[in-house]
Amino acid sequence: MDETRLGSELADRYDAGEGERRAVVRAARDLADSGRLAADRGAALTAGTVVEEVADAPGGSLAERWNWWIGALELAYGGYGEFRIRKHR
Repeated sequence: MDETRLGSELADRYDAGEGERRAVVRAARDLADSGRLAADRGAALTAGTVVEEVADAPGGSLAERWNWWIGALELAYGGYGEFRIRKHR
């Protein structure tokens, strides 16, 4: 996953502070590194996937949107709770 591209696309689309964007990029990197999403969905996590998925969230801050998507993955597959964002600066 291209972290630089993800950070840039999130900055372009969301009114989120740098700390919040970094938290989402870090969580996405951790998710990609785990291989879990690739195993469950059959495709590696990309920056484009993250941007599309958080865009589907019903609203809220960037971190809330990320957590909404992670919650959906938790319901669908289980084992995604560790990728929730709890705090960011």
